[in-house]
Amino acid sequence: MTAPKRKRRAGRCQWLQKRWRLRNRKRDLDQIDGDLKGENAFQLLHQEIDHDKPGAGQHYCLHCARYFISAEALHGHFKTKVHKRRLKALEIEPYTIEESERAAGLGSYVQPKKRKMQTQPVNDGTYDVKKEDVDMEDANKSQ
Repeated sequence: MTAPKRKRRAGRCQWLQKRWRLRNRKRDLDQIDGDLKGENAFQLLHQEIDHDKPGAGQHYCLHCARYFISAEALHGHFKTKVHKRRLKALEIEPYTIEESERAAGLGSYVQPKKRKMQTQPVNDGTYDVKKEDVDMEDANKSQ
């Protein structure tokens, strides 16, 4: 008779699996919501050149928190399901401390508001500071 075999965990080492999971971790929705507001969005869209980031840090998607190597890749990303799903997930306001207190019985429940999310303005060679700032202000006001 042979001894029972030990169970394997999907053929991977636990410490390697943890390393891979943490390396591929993306920003949470509440962190991205903070990036979409005011000065943070402007700074992320107009970063200094950093050669350590893909595309020297010039092509960034605010909603997905990803860098792209070219403007064409960024425009292609805007048409993907991944980007559209992220926009849909960002429509609902993030969970707040006030909402948790209301759920615990310290006030009346207020349903989270839905907001309209639009794809970010892109600098495609026709960069106009006044027009782009107005677009960002309109996007923030509609939230």
